[in-house]
Amino acid sequence: MTHTDDTVLLDGGVAMPRLGFGVSESRDAHAAVAEALAQGYRSIDTAAVYENETGVGAALAGSGLPRSELFVTTKVWNVDGDRPDALGAARRSLDRLGLDHVDLLLVHWPNDDLGHCLSTWEAMEQLLAEGRTRAVGVSNFRPSHLRRLRSLGGRLPALNQVELHPHHQQPELRAVHAALGIVTGAWSPLGRGAVLGEPVLARIADRHGVTPAQVVLRWHLQQGTVAVPKSDDAGRIAANRDLAGFTLDGADLDAVAALHRTDGRGRIGPVPDRVDRIAS
Repeated sequence: MTHTDDTVLLDGGVAMPRLGFGVSESRDAHAAVAEALAQGYRSIDTAAVYENETGVGAALAGSGLPRSELFVTTKVWNVDGDRPDALGAARRSLDRLGLDHVDLLLVHWPNDDLGHCLSTWEAMEQLLAEGRTRAVGVSNFRPSHLRRLRSLGGRLPALNQVELHPHHQQPELRAVHAALGIVTGAWSPLGRGAVLGEPVLARIADRHGVTPAQVVLRWHLQQGTVAVPKSDDAGRIAANRDLAGFTLDGADLDAVAALHRTDGRGRIGPVPDRVDRIAS
């Protein structure tokens, strides 16, 4: 696994932009993605459960950009059902997106049922073999889930996208990723804005002449994370991508690391072990 400030190389040699654009809870995914593409983003992250794949697909089609310049990620649920259900869910996502393939397909949440987990992962491998996706991965898997998946044999996930931001830095999980060669992806990389009021981030931002959000996103890039910030605001969409021209030094990185809240106190989203019991 290698990476630059711009891309990371996934399993199979697939180059993925390190900074993408997310559309979870977007008020108007079509407009937001169109703006993001106009601002230079080329990696778009959506999911079936967001119920906006159709809008994302319309923005992609309307951009006039060659498909080869775009990196599209979507996700399927791993909650119940069997292999045909997972295959059908992924193909319906492709239909909504108006694409014959995505670049990265993720299992959205772990499932404590080993049989369902195996069936879903077999479906992912089949979709990869069929060319419906260029790479496969997971989202919200904890170390125990990744170890269980490894015990099944076959392909390991290329990427695990999880809640990751300065208040919730997931050091154990990132160590497991490093040991297994799995790329770390961050959803809600700005902690839904909760981290941006930290005085230390304001001080670092002032010193570099940038915003606290830009500091946090630069922190993600410097530790090798793939980040997908989201916004419906054109100004923030542009600013979140404007990360060139400054680098965090060791003292800056140590200061951000010190914002981590132990024992899961910094988590803002659901605990993954529980979601498969409440999702539908």
